[in-house]
Amino acid sequence: MSWDFTEDAAFLALCDAFKESGETSAIEFLANGEGAFHFQELTQNAAGEGLDLSDSDDLEDFQQEVLETLEAICS
Repeated sequence: MSWDFTEDAAFLALCDAFKESGETSAIEFLANGEGAFHFQELTQNAAGEGLDLSDSDDLEDFQQEVLETLEAICS
């Protein structure tokens, strides 16, 4: 992926919300309202950066990368 989403405001908000939630599982966090909201904003920003996430496999790969990054640097 050519876009560094970790510097995007939506990812930073997602990371902060994850830390504040007390949730230990990023996947569980993304399943709730606040996590889902921030992830949706991040995917919209990704589209604005030229990433085509219309294919479900590409979206799944992006989501997996976000989840791994959340758990690695935001927990």
